[in-house]
Amino acid sequence: MGARGSGAPETAELRAFRIPMRTRFRGQTAREGLLLRGPAGWGEFSPFPEYGPAECARWRACAEEAAFTGWPAPLRDRIPVNAIVPAVGPEQARAMVRRARCGTVKVKVAERGQAFADDLARVEAVRDALGAAGRIRVDANGAWDVDEAVARITGLDRRFGLEYAEQPCATLDELARVRRRVEVPIAADESIRRAEDPLKVRAAEAADIAVVKVQPLGGVAAALRVVEACGLPAVVSSAVETSVGLAAGVALAAALPDLPYACGLGTLSLLEGDVVAEPLVPVDGTLPVRRPEADPGALSRYEIESPAWVRRLKEAR
Repeated sequence: MGARGSGAPETAELRAFRIPMRTRFRGQTAREGLLLRGPAGWGEFSPFPEYGPAECARWRACAEEAAFTGWPAPLRDRIPVNAIVPAVGPEQARAMVRRARCGTVKVKVAERGQAFADDLARVEAVRDALGAAGRIRVDANGAWDVDEAVARITGLDRRFGLEYAEQPCATLDELARVRRRVEVPIAADESIRRAEDPLKVRAAEAADIAVVKVQPLGGVAAALRVVEACGLPAVVSSAVETSVGLAAGVALAAALPDLPYACGLGTLSLLEGDVVAEPLVPVDGTLPVRRPEADPGALSRYEIESPAWVRRLKEAR
């Protein structure tokens, strides 16, 4: 298929994809996006459906950096990663942890329609599968109010031990208030969507850790500048990309001067397939620093005709 010159530099080859997801994420049952190929390689443009042209511009900048500019030299050759456990039952959570073989696990909590008892059962199953030495972090996606967050983070930490709690509340003010009342470090994720956001997080004393995603921040070079200006320890996380998109996150993690935490880049297991022949999947809790190329055979299984994606790219200026 492929299209040329539609909103990207004229030499770009564009290929749209749609890959079913194993577990619903952000209300989506499939991950869609557009791949760009330029002289430096493949890039991915896959903003979520609710994002408008202004926000999508940073995702486009990331894809074009990958396709036309390339990335800084790496400082390490492997990236420690965490496994991720969605809001599933305890038996499935236990199986996912054992299959992932990572020493750190991020557990989704505060799922709409579920009770805190469900969170407790899930985290307990993760601790059981992970063992006493493993690290557990929880992610509430901003769903708790301040008092809920304090009580639940404290309770989970006492029972299971937490490395940190990610985005327990929605606003910076709430995060700052929670941070003052708990012993567990607080990480900001949804509060960081634009280049200026990490600076606001630090100024508000709202978090101990910045979760950064390379596409929303406009690429590897832009994200490195943001992390440096923010001054907080960074955890590089994915936006549930294919291996083409994950490679940009790996490049960011590889180029950071310090990498004190495992990164949230082991997310390919959430997708039913991939667009490369050798996917970026963790082995014993780490990802290699390499750049896989889109594979014609793999891509053909998930390629779609999508003028809408080409139009989104064109409008993202």
